[in-house]
This record gives sequence, C-alpha cells and structure tokens, in this order.
Amino acid sequence: MKVVAMILLIHVLASVALADNVRPAALQGVGIDQRLNQQVPLDLVFRDETGKPVKLSDYSGDKPIILALVYYQCPMLCTLTLNGLVRAMRMLSFDAGRQYTVVTVSFDLRETASLAAAKKSEYVARYGRSGAADGWHFLTGDESSIQSLTQAVGFHYKFDPQSGQYAHATGLVILTPRGRIARYFYGVEFSPRDLRLALVEASANKIGSPVDEVLLFCFHYDPSTGKYSLLVTRVLQLAGVCTVLVMGAFIGLTVWRERDSRLRT
Repeated sequence: MKVVAMILLIHVLASVALADNVRPAALQGVGIDQRLNQQVPLDLVFRDETGKPVKLSDYSGDKPIILALVYYQCPMLCTLTLNGLVRAMRMLSFDAGRQYTVVTVSFDLRETASLAAAKKSEYVARYGRSGAADGWHFLTGDESSIQSLTQAVGFHYKFDPQSGQYAHATGLVILTPRGRIARYFYGVEFSPRDLRLALVEASANKIGSPVDEVLLFCFHYDPSTGKYSLLVTRVLQLAGVCTVLVMGAFIGLTVWRERDSRLRT
C-alpha cells in the first residue's frame, strides 16, 4: 500500500506540475519536461521482444510514432498508462502498423525480452486488430540507451531501493516519422480525438481526412496542458468563410436561374 500511495502521489504531482521545492525529497526531479521539436537519437540500440538488437531508426521513416516509456513490472501506473493507450487506440479509425507505429520502451534496465514479449502478447490481443504485432513494439535496453532516450524526451524518474520500484510520471510522446518530438500527453487516460489530431499533425497531414484538417484549424495544442483546445476565433473565421461561400453559391444560383429564365422566354 505504501508503494501504491507513493505512485498515486507522483501522478498527482506530475499532473499539476508542482515545483520541485514543494515536493517530497523522494520525488525531487521526477516529471516530464517538454522538448518539442527536438530530435530523438534514432541510432540508439535496444532489444525487441524476441531479444534481437534493434535501433529506433528501424521504426522510423514513414509513419508517426507513439512512444510510451514504462516498465513492465510496474505495480500500477505503467499498466494504467498502457490500458489507457489501448483504449484510445481502439477508438481510432487509424490502425497501428498502417497509419502509425507504437514503440513501448522499458526504462528499467533489469527487465528482459521475455517480459516485453508477455506485455506485447497481452496488449496486441487487447487491441485486437490485424497487423498490430508488426506495428506495436515492446523494447528493453541497457542503461546507456535508456538514459539517452529518456533525457532526449525530458522524462525524469528515480529508483527507490527500499521498494525496488521507480518513482516516475506518466504520459505519451508523439514523434514525427523522422523522430522529432511533436506532442506530449500526460496522465493515464488519453482523448482519442487529441491522439488522432496529434498523429495527423506529426505526419504533416499525410494521414487523416479533410475533416481532420478542419479540426486542426479549429483546435490548438496547448503545451501547458498537453491537450487540444477549441479556438473560438478560428471557428468564427471558418463560419465566416462558410457563410460567404454559401451566400456566393446562392447568388450565383439565383443569377443562373434568372438568366436561364430569360433565355427560355
């Protein structure tokens, strides 16, 4: 119960972004610093769920990437994060492995490929879509690669020797196909709408529909909250444009009808 209470407290502190000087000593330095538009080092080597060495560049190139930093034996928050992610993914019309890639990386250097394989089997089954096994990857790594990746995305955590667990924040990082940091989402529940918009933006509109482009015009990503909020001014602008187009079409139709009527007489 002590570990659970500590983990819940970490989540609360990360959500409200409290300053380090008001946190308990065990939580000093724990959190997520946004590093938007920074390049993630794609040459870092990890192990996939089969134990094979892989580079992050193996998963980059043509699709936006959802990066989830967790550890597989976490007693609560990491499971909640992955549960929230898979729920949001199931609400998307996009398919993992087709329109986007998911890379889950353990930041616990003690964890093995067998643990990663067990997690992959569980969550690919819960996702339940064909091709997911090729689009959702579960990695482990050594200290050097883990530290390089977590520092690059601003993910800060601490190991508690007494409990054998990690103090950490929770969230997702959205990367462009070339590995630049595009968006952050905090917490353990993720809005399917926000996740979709982030993937569309990270892909530079290479996925999605014209409706998504309209939504991106009307919604703005707020880095302070990690959410998309409605921009009333843009909605009014869009409404004004639509009104002008409708009026123009109506006037054009009226003129056409009058001209057609005169030609007939």
